[in-house]
Amino acid sequence: MIGYLAKEYKPGISMSKAIILIDTIIVSLNVVFFKEIEIGLYSAIAIYLMGKMIDILFEGIYFTKLLLIVSDKNEEIAQKIGEKIKRGTTGLFGKGMYTNEEKLILMCAASRGDIARIKMIAREVDPKSFIVITNSREVVGLGFKKT
Repeated sequence: MIGYLAKEYKPGISMSKAIILIDTIIVSLNVVFFKEIEIGLYSAIAIYLMGKMIDILFEGIYFTKLLLIVSDKNEEIAQKIGEKIKRGTTGLFGKGMYTNEEKLILMCAASRGDIARIKMIAREVDPKSFIVITNSREVVGLGFKKT
């Protein structure tokens, strides 16, 4: 429950990282107060393995995210994503059915760790940007899983 609250407070952190952080604090306090360093070391190994297993169970081994970004400043957003995060973007043509406007939609496949930074870049360049983030179980290609 504390991990869920931490994720609500800081959305860029994954659930496993929140749980690992909380467990690390608890074990560190245990080592400081009870002077049981050996138990602390074994606990650190168990916490690390538990965090990796949570990631694999909830998100899969090759789990990535796919971002679709709708903005009037696509060129600048794509350039900054390439410069700062070293991820490529693809422009897809789309039509807004509500506004009847044709728009370029940026598509970017990224790892879990890159999502918060890409959102921040898009929001800094265009605060009115519309971002859809979806799960992508497998991405094959440069920078991702090899066939």
